[in-house]
Amino acid sequence: MTISTPRTERRTVAGSGGGARCPRRAFRITVPLQASALRATRSTSQRFRAFTLTELLVASTLSLLVLAGVLSAFVMIGRSGYLASAYSELENETRRGLQVFGDDARRAVDLQWNSAQSVTLRLPTATGATVPVTYAYDGARHTATAGCFYRVVGEAASTNPRLILVRRVASDFAFQRFKLETAHGDNLASSDLETKQLQVTLRASRAGATTVAANQSALSARYVLRNKRVSN
Repeated sequence: MTISTPRTERRTVAGSGGGARCPRRAFRITVPLQASALRATRSTSQRFRAFTLTELLVASTLSLLVLAGVLSAFVMIGRSGYLASAYSELENETRRGLQVFGDDARRAVDLQWNSAQSVTLRLPTATGATVPVTYAYDGARHTATAGCFYRVVGEAASTNPRLILVRRVASDFAFQRFKLETAHGDNLASSDLETKQLQVTLRASRAGATTVAANQSALSARYVLRNKRVSN
């Protein structure tokens, strides 16, 4: 179907021959235009309409706000998970290390006090002999057990393989030795002969690259050397 859009053109036709003049007549010529062409032109202009600068700025700002919120939540969840894992690891490792030391201390028949960070226990064997086992803290910086509470079969200077009990222990690690319980006064022991109880104080930590350090402080019970004779 065509829609006729009037377009008027006036033309004059002159008479032919002689000098007689014919009156000029005006007539109209209509040029039909296709309606589909008009609709196509409008739809094309609407299809390629771009966003304005204001719309782009608003959309970018909203996207950045949403992305910042998602990233903050993700980082917070990651840090919380790391801290929970670090505290759990510290607690399990500390408890296991003190349990190993406590078992050997209760079995020991004698001890040698090397320093406040090193003690050698004498453990009985099935043949009736004794074997030395040393518990110590390694304060060196460039060794495999640096900053660790470890156990080694042998004297303090033994080169046997060391079993790490607790890693990343602070340098304030210390053993304490006590005499038998007394009703009054201080029962700190001053010699190996007086020592009947041992206690361990340590502080371990775990630190991540983007999280605060997780610290675990432990003050053990006083382990009684049941098989050791003492002199008060």
